[in-house]
Amino acid sequence: MMNEGLKVAVIGGGSSYTPELIEGFIIRAKELPVDDIYLVDIEEGKEKLSIVGELARRMFLKAGLKTRVHITLDRREAIKDADFVITQIRVGGLNARASDEIIPLRYNVIGQETTGAGGFAKAIRTIPVILDICRDIEELSPNAWLINFTNPAGIITEAVLKYTKVKAIGLCNVPIGIVNNVAKILNVNSKRVRIEFVGLNHMVYGKEIYLDGQNITSTVLEKLSDTASINMNNIPDLNWDKDFIYALGMLPCPYHRYFYMTEEILEQEIEDLKSGKGTRAQQVMKIEKDLFEKYKNPSLDEKPKELEKRGGAYYSDAAVSLINAIYNDKEEIHTVNVRNNGAISNLPNDVVVEINSVISKAGAKPIVFGKLPIKINGLIQQVKTYELLTVEAGVTGDYYTALMALTANPLIPSVKIAKKILNDILVQNKDYLLQFK
Repeated sequence: MMNEGLKVAVIGGGSSYTPELIEGFIIRAKELPVDDIYLVDIEEGKEKLSIVGELARRMFLKAGLKTRVHITLDRREAIKDADFVITQIRVGGLNARASDEIIPLRYNVIGQETTGAGGFAKAIRTIPVILDICRDIEELSPNAWLINFTNPAGIITEAVLKYTKVKAIGLCNVPIGIVNNVAKILNVNSKRVRIEFVGLNHMVYGKEIYLDGQNITSTVLEKLSDTASINMNNIPDLNWDKDFIYALGMLPCPYHRYFYMTEEILEQEIEDLKSGKGTRAQQVMKIEKDLFEKYKNPSLDEKPKELEKRGGAYYSDAAVSLINAIYNDKEEIHTVNVRNNGAISNLPNDVVVEINSVISKAGAKPIVFGKLPIKINGLIQQVKTYELLTVEAGVTGDYYTALMALTANPLIPSVKIAKKILNDILVQNKDYLLQFK
C-alpha cells in the first residue's frame, strides 16, 4: 500500500454524489496518484452507475488525467488489493428513506433519515450490509483504509470498529458545512476558520471558534442569535432562540434543532406532508431525477452546481481530503468519527465519537478534549446509549434490544410509541432485516 498507482474502490458508485468525489481526486491529482477508481453498485443501480461512470471518465479526460474508471457490479473485484475503500451506500434506496420518514409521523414523532426512529431503521438495514463489505475487505485488501460516509455515519462506524478488524474512519459533512457557514457569516475564507468540535455524529458542538488563531466564539454566537443562519439543505431553517444560544455558549449543529426545537420541527414536517410538499426523501427524488438527466448529457464534463442542493454537499470532497492526509502523512486536523480512546474523559474509551483528530498514515488520532460540559453531557450520553443499543440490535436482530434502543432515543416519547414504531419498521423492512427472526 501507499505506492504509486493507488486503487480506490467506491461502494455505491452510482450515487449522485460521485461527481463531487471525482472532482476531489482531480483537484488533488498532483498529491494523490490514483491509477484506478472502481465504481461498484448493485443490479438495481446499474443504470445510474453507468451514467455516473461515463461522466467520471469525461471529467478525468477534461483534466488531462489517465486515471482509469472501472464500472462494475462485482464488489469483490473492486475491493481486491484496493488501497482505499469508500462506502456511500443507501440500502433500500430513496423509497426506504421515505418510509423511514413517514412511519414516525404516523405517531406524531419526527421522521428524519439519520436522527431518531428514521435513523434507527436506516442503521439496522445498513449494518448487515456494511459488515458483509468489511468481510470482503478483511479477505481481499486487509491493509486498506475504509472511509465511511454512509449514514448514520457514527452508528455505522461504531459497528465496523466493534465487529471487524478493518481500519475505518467515519466522515460527516456537518462540521465542514458549519465551518463554511461561519466563514460566510464573517465574509472570510474558510481556511482562516478553525472550530473545536466535540460530540457525536449529528450531535456535534462547536465548543470554541477561531479566526486566524483568535477566539471569536462570542462574536459568532452573537451573529447566530441575531439573523445569521447556519444550516443544511435537508433541515428546516428555523431561527435559534437568542437566550438559548447565550445559555449554551457554544455552536449547535443544524441537527440539534431536532432535539432542542422538537415541537417546531414536528409541526413543519406534518404540514409539509399534508400540503403535498412531501418528506425530504420525496423532495430528493426530484432533485436526483434532475441531476441524472444532467449527468446523461455527453457534453457535461464537470460537477454540476445543482449537486449542492443535496443535503450531503461537501461529503465527497471531504473524503478525498481525508484520503490525501492519510496517504501523504500530512498530520492535518480533520473532524471525523473515530474511537474515543480517552479524548472525551466522561465517555468510554471504546465508543465512537465525532471530534477533531490528527490525520496521518497511522490513521486518526483524536485530540484530547477532556470532560464534556454538564450542559451537553446528558444529551450526548443518552444518544450514545441509543447508538450502542442500535448497533447491537442491527447485528443480533434481537427484538428487545431494538425496543430498548428506540426507547432510549430522546425523540421517542414513550415505550408505547416506541413499540408501535418498531413493529411498523420491522414489517416495512422485512426483506432487508433477515437478522430479525
